[in-house]
Amino acid sequence: MEIRIEVPASFNFKRTVLSHGWCELKPFEFDRASFMLKRVVDLGESDPVTVEISQLDGVVAIKSPVRLARTRAELVSQFVRHMLRLDDDMDEFYRQVALDPAFQWIAAEGAGRLLRAPTVFEDLVKMVCTTNCSWALTEVMVTQLVRALGHKTKDGRYSFPTPKEMARMPESFYRKVVRAGYRAPYLRELARKVASGELDVEGWLTTQKAGPDLKREIKAVKGVGDYTAENMLKLLGRYHGLALDSWVRGRYSELHARGRRVPDKRIERHYRSFGDWSGLVLWCDVTRDWL
Repeated sequence: MEIRIEVPASFNFKRTVLSHGWCELKPFEFDRASFMLKRVVDLGESDPVTVEISQLDGVVAIKSPVRLARTRAELVSQFVRHMLRLDDDMDEFYRQVALDPAFQWIAAEGAGRLLRAPTVFEDLVKMVCTTNCSWALTEVMVTQLVRALGHKTKDGRYSFPTPKEMARMPESFYRKVVRAGYRAPYLRELARKVASGELDVEGWLTTQKAGPDLKREIKAVKGVGDYTAENMLKLLGRYHGLALDSWVRGRYSELHARGRRVPDKRIERHYRSFGDWSGLVLWCDVTRDWL
């Protein structure tokens, strides 16, 4: 079964898939040779399904190995639209970067849409798993979490676990199986609060709170600091935070300071003219050569 979704004229499938490392984390899979993005989609009470996502002329094509009922097909379409940011209005962003010769390529190539998970909860769990560790360890933690608690598909893959499934596991599971280290109690508490309804992370997508207020709310989650909060804001469509870490600082140094270490204030000044879009311009800048 194939579902087709029309995309905005500015949409760049390759730039979106490779916008950051999410395409490499389960239950995503990415084949660079064919530029095929696979994703296990959890359909609630129904069995999860693995879909293949690619771009044809003017549309995104979603292939399912089984025929889906209309309601399930619509749910898959909604998830893919959300993941690829197809409903994000990027016009103002492209107008601003087009005014600066150094960043005109962003608008010309349709960069700037950042791949995300179907749920804010999954994005937040994964973001916590990127802090203070190597990318290899992030992959281990996410893979173990998915394999241990996800729902199995007919092709042997697994979906991302729900908050309830994560909440029922003891802290020792996160230490011994997931290998989350100091993050173990944070992941368990996050899952417990979301599962119980005490914390509504999905509501962050539609809240009318100003960016700084939303950042404070995100940082109130144990285990979340400035880096995680500002990266989460990007996945929520708020781009004023730079989310500086050692890798971003190093890339900026290579690109703009001949490898010399520079203070964060200098990096902030470099992108300040873009205002609320400054964090997205920075990210596009340091990842331009990924494609």
